[in-house]
Amino acid sequence: MSRPLTNQEMHNLAMNIVGKDLEAKGYEFIAINSQLKMNPQFVCIDKMSIRYFVVVKVVAISEYHIPYDVIWMETIKLHAQKNKAKVLFANVGLGNAINPDSAPHLNEEYLLQYEGLQVLDVELN
Repeated sequence: MSRPLTNQEMHNLAMNIVGKDLEAKGYEFIAINSQLKMNPQFVCIDKMSIRYFVVVKVVAISEYHIPYDVIWMETIKLHAQKNKAKVLFANVGLGNAINPDSAPHLNEEYLLQYEGLQVLDVELN
């Protein structure tokens, strides 16, 4: 019998989706942190050796663009500034393929809302 994914399992699924996107874009991973509520999830560099902190947040699928919490993100931006890094944000919406209002289930198809990586300007604030 199938069961809903736990929060950690949904987070890991979102990280896999974003990790594949980062790899496809040529980023090289320096560190990966898959613990729930620990940020950033990925520290990576691009082909120019610029360091990036990548924050992955999983939410329920939505009809609308998935925003990030501006106040929460300020702490990430400060951390990036101190480490001379840029911030990439990836919001991943997940839903059950049969009932989009419920969580995805283990070993079943799911709905995905992924709008790609969003560059956040750490110099603005």
